Amino acid sequence: MAVGPAVVASRPAYEIPVREADDGARFADPGADAWLNTSSVEVPLASAPSGAPNASDVTAERANVRVVRTESELYVRLEWADPTANRSAAGPRQFPDKAAIELPVNASARPPISMGSTGTPVNVWVWSATGGTEELLAGGPGTTTRFANATVAANATHEDGHWAVVFHRDLHASNENRTDVALENDLNVAFAAWDGANMERGGHKAVSEWYYLPFAPDDGGPPYEAILWGIAGLAVVLVVATTIEGVRRARDDDGGN
Repeated sequence: MAVGPAVVASRPAYEIPVREADDGARFADPGADAWLNTSSVEVPLASAPSGAPNASDVTAERANVRVVRTESELYVRLEWADPTANRSAAGPRQFPDKAAIELPVNASARPPISMGSTGTPVNVWVWSATGGTEELLAGGPGTTTRFANATVAANATHEDGHWAVVFHRDLHASNENRTDVALENDLNVAFAAWDGANMERGGHKAVSEWYYLPFAPDDGGPPYEAILWGIAGLAVVLVVATTIEGVRRARDDDGGN
């Protein structure tokens, strides 16, 4: 079920607004009306750097992202266009649709976006249309380790040629190798999608750049929107003043003649 766009204020580039809510359970369903009252960001996707065959040929071009945070849980909703729902991996040339969220293990870090590095590992939450959800730890390409017990859950729907998936997890990490999103720091986040009908799998996927969730406390400075309105207001004042001065001079010139 596609959720319509919400009216949003101007925001810094690469910021994904976070809605605070008391009851997170109502956001677990990707088609829930509760998502209508959240702000969204259209995140561009492009092919991931990869040596896989046809890696530059990917289907997903953008994802719509919405985020909700309660006192104990984080909910992230991804929606992207995919004409067919590929749910099977039974055959040698059958691949399921997938989506993923990447987070730095150290919430204050900004790792290399291609699966982190040895010194700055990442967590990856992966949903598959086969019905499974995985949590991965990676310290660079080719170093992926699967957690034995996933603490991330996901619910998905496919309607009108779109997948919508809601990932949700406790804010507090269960161990040091998982991202703790309860910290009061801005948190980098990236996204990926695989189209099984296009035989996308592994490194053959559509990915985003790093975005961030603004969890850091307000520093008390003027909000971004107020700055923009202030600049616009100043521009209007200058235009009006210039116009008045031009009219005055024109009148003076007429009087002199």
